[in-house]
Amino acid sequence: MFRYILRRLILLGPLLVGITFVSWAAIQLARGSGDYFQALVLQYPQISPATIEGLRARFGMDQPPWIQYLRWLWRIVHLDFGLSFSYQVPVTWLIGSRALNTLLLSISSLVVAWAIAIPLGIYSAVHQYSVTDGLLSAGAFMAISIPSFFSALLLLYAAFWTHLLPLQGLTSVNYDLLSPLGKLLDVGWHLVLPTIALGVFSVGGLMRYMRTNLLDVLRADYVKTARAKGVPERRVILRHAVRNAINPLVTLFGFELGGLLSGAAFVENILGYPGLGRLILEALLRKDIFVVMGSLLLGSVLLILGNLIADILLAYVDPRIRYE
Repeated sequence: MFRYILRRLILLGPLLVGITFVSWAAIQLARGSGDYFQALVLQYPQISPATIEGLRARFGMDQPPWIQYLRWLWRIVHLDFGLSFSYQVPVTWLIGSRALNTLLLSISSLVVAWAIAIPLGIYSAVHQYSVTDGLLSAGAFMAISIPSFFSALLLLYAAFWTHLLPLQGLTSVNYDLLSPLGKLLDVGWHLVLPTIALGVFSVGGLMRYMRTNLLDVLRADYVKTARAKGVPERRVILRHAVRNAINPLVTLFGFELGGLLSGAAFVENILGYPGLGRLILEALLRKDIFVVMGSLLLGSVLLILGNLIADILLAYVDPRIRYE
């Protein structure tokens, strides 16, 4: 396992270089409609052409695109993501100030979604074709059909009329005056709405996966043999069937971790959550190239590491898997 992890980590570098090259090429193709500095001239016509050229030279945008990319790649090796055009601050600091908030939202959403979906999927499979199974399946299909941004709008509307949950932000106005426990509770209270929008509405797909996999496993010969030997039904389901049925969901976990970043972008913008997804969308609209590239790089790292974690967990839950 150690050699497998080391080999995956070594391949991480070339893979990220390929991803950044494709991303940079796509951004250059999209610059046909103008860049940040052309938009700046349209917004402030009084700016002189000499000032614009000076800004281009300051950020290295006066060079050919391939030289710009090589310079950016060299800075990345030294953990320098460049300067943001619009914020005039290092991209490393800008992303770091938002990444923790998005990571907090992603982890809370994953925990909530899996903690709800797995037990519901097990119960639905064990009670197949019952009234409860039908209601859970109908609810799952409804949850799958609702996009995350629409669920965020519904929750925002409900919170506005009920006044039970904060509508925007991660902290209250008096956050600095609270005790350490009060600060923790305040952040958790502000996380409730985005966590529901991002996590609870993804329960439907996970529940259906768990139900389908468990039904297939329950029909397997070794499950029938365990029942014939008189093994208690609870032990047959939890110890034998669930452990094998959960394997495909562990593989799905890697994609869930990377996919949460794109889903968080819509939720963060609608709910006013100060996260990385909101920053990416703002950078795309402003054509702030270095912020976009840094965010894409971080998302790629999350996706790759998520798949690596999923492979490690899969080897742990299934002793038959050996990567050597």
